[in-house]
Amino acid sequence: MTPVFNGQATIIRTERGLTIEGTRITLYDVMDYVKSQYPPTLIGDVLSLANEQVTIALSYIEMNRAEVEAEYQLVLQEAEEIRQYWEERNRERFAEIAKLPPPPGWEAAWETLQAQKVRQQAKRKSQT
Repeated sequence: MTPVFNGQATIIRTERGLTIEGTRITLYDVMDYVKSQYPPTLIGDVLSLANEQVTIALSYIEMNRAEVEAEYQLVLQEAEEIRQYWEERNRERFAEIAKLPPPPGWEAAWETLQAQKVRQQAKRKSQT
């Protein structure tokens, strides 16, 4: 999908944080891809942003690196706290689901999946 963009891209502060005006994309979304060393064209493709919007976002990040990085770290910390909360809250339910038998007709696929899990666990143990 080619993004449609008419106008001047700007960075604004919303309840979500620093955001590319006219989108729901935050600079923290962009930072995820910057940290993963994505090129600007790919960032634009993944986030459905026009080249000018990506350029403005990257320029803002570069000119305000300390501020954006500090806020980005807070966003990452909050996301991790939320993930841990829900993981703990759902731990018992996940354990119940894991004990369930495979749905009818899925037995062969289930066995293959279980074998893959065993191989992955063994691989992780051998790497540590």
